Formats: sequence, C-alpha cells, structure tokens
Amino acid sequence: MSEKTDITLTINGNDHAIKVEPRRTLVDAIREDCGQTGTHIGCEHGICGACTVIVDGEPVRSCLMFAVQAAGKKIRTVEGLATDDTLHPMQQAFMDHHGLQCGFCTPGFLMLAVGVLEREPNISDDDLLDVLSSNLCRCTGYQGIIKAVRAAAIEMRGK
Repeated sequence: MSEKTDITLTINGNDHAIKVEPRRTLVDAIREDCGQTGTHIGCEHGICGACTVIVDGEPVRSCLMFAVQAAGKKIRTVEGLATDDTLHPMQQAFMDHHGLQCGFCTPGFLMLAVGVLEREPNISDDDLLDVLSSNLCRCTGYQGIIKAVRAAAIEMRGK
C-alpha cells in the first residue's frame, strides 16, 4: 500500500482536506472522499466523458487526472452549477429541450458544455458539435442535447 498524501481539493468553492494515495483518481476522490456524487464514473478510460468536471476553467476527464494534480486548483462539479434554487441556464435547457433520459451522461455533458461556452461563448455550431461528440450518450440520440446546448449558449451569451 502506498503512502497517503495530505491534499486539499477546492470543489465548488469549498475546501476538502483529504488523504489520498498518489494514484487515486480525481473522480474517486471527488465522489468517495469529498461526497460529491453528481460526478459519474463511466468507462474509467477517458472515453465516455461522464466524469467531466471543470478544473481551473477547463473541462477535464476526472478519471484521467490524479487527485494530487488537482490540489490547489478550482474544481467545479455539477453540484456547483445551480445558484441556491435557481438552475444554471444549461441545466434548465437540458430540461426544457429533453436533453436527458436516464441522466447518467448528463453531468458530464453539462460540465463540458458550460466549460466550453464560458471560455468561448461565440463558438461556431460546427465546433460545438465537434466538442459535444467527445461525450457519449446511450439513450438520447443527441438531438435533445444539441438543442439544449444551443439554447443555453444563447441564454449564457445574454447574461
């Protein structure tokens, strides 16, 4: 067994002081050590995107990052999107445009889309489709997801 390292993960503005083995993935630390279970574990190989979170403003597959690499960085998870009882425009758009069915992939899509649109609010439609194609959904056929992200992009630009 490896020696554990003391780190602090700052998730949605809250500090979580934890002890982790150096090989512990960020997704495991977020879920198991910090209790933020909205981030889902899918393929564990960086392919499906279910575990996408935002680290220092960049969407990241948290199954491919070690927790120790995220120490001292700002991490946003799906739990950090809503403000009090008000959903983030992306969350509302997913509801309004039927962008989810089983919901397993949804946190990853939300975080990917929010991260990209916050960095590049005027992203072209083709580039947005290219970005979204990096996450996998087994239920929806993607049309609702694409409509939702396009609607949220307009809403986010207006704010």
